Amino acid sequence: MEFVPGIEASDRLSGGGALCFVVHPKGLVVHRPQSGAPRMLDVSESKAVTEADATPHFLGRLDGRDVLAVAAAGGSGLVVLPPPLELVGLRALHGAVDEVLFGIAVRAVQIIDWAATHRFCGRCATATARTPGERAMRCPACGLSAYPRIAPAIIVLVRKGDQALLAHGARFPAPFYSTLAGFVEAGESVEETLVREVKEEVGIDVGDIRYFGSQSWPFPHSLMLGFSATWKRGEIVCEPTEILDAKWFDATALPMIPPPMSISRKLIDAWLADVGALERPATGA
Repeated sequence: MEFVPGIEASDRLSGGGALCFVVHPKGLVVHRPQSGAPRMLDVSESKAVTEADATPHFLGRLDGRDVLAVAAAGGSGLVVLPPPLELVGLRALHGAVDEVLFGIAVRAVQIIDWAATHRFCGRCATATARTPGERAMRCPACGLSAYPRIAPAIIVLVRKGDQALLAHGARFPAPFYSTLAGFVEAGESVEETLVREVKEEVGIDVGDIRYFGSQSWPFPHSLMLGFSATWKRGEIVCEPTEILDAKWFDATALPMIPPPMSISRKLIDAWLADVGALERPATGA
């Protein structure tokens, strides 16, 4: 599959041939066959679960086919779907559909969330309108443009020799341990954020910061910037409102860790491979 992102179709949308990502606050509406992987809807199918006057957002082309995102009918309430349509959470789609399709689903969720939360100008409260040629909502009264919100955040695996620091966050939905993370504040570099967050959450100083990779994290609109770092000094002292527990773990004695879809897991797997102990430990939900 080849996906080419776009903001505005260069010619007429391909009508019934378009692929439609129908987004609800609780996930995406998919066609669920009795066997096999779920699939996204075509435009004709989507009409049954979207408002009659809903205007789709053009996302690009997948193998030459127009790709659209549109909000499901009913707002944030529960939706009654005619079989074989089904509402599936975004996390549950990972691994159930092709990686390219999952990446488009991530994009669709963020675009629909942005459009829903920027219907009015944040400066003067006038109703906004889409800006031709760019992904923006513009106020016709004062000219303020609002672009899709992306919140940068760091996520870091801290090493001390062959051990790694993993923590159980106060807001984790399951009893797993993960790498440390935090949002970038105004005026900070990502390196400054990393040093500050680690110090605030577990009380230690780190250095030897190395970039690992990034991941769009649409819960609801983060961009996770992954790093590794090395312990310099200090003992673990958890900030109780953020971290319930944190420990140095050996590769052979890991707790439950995040699922493979997360960059946190990719950081952990890279460390395991580096110390020659790449296994598949128990994962969180």
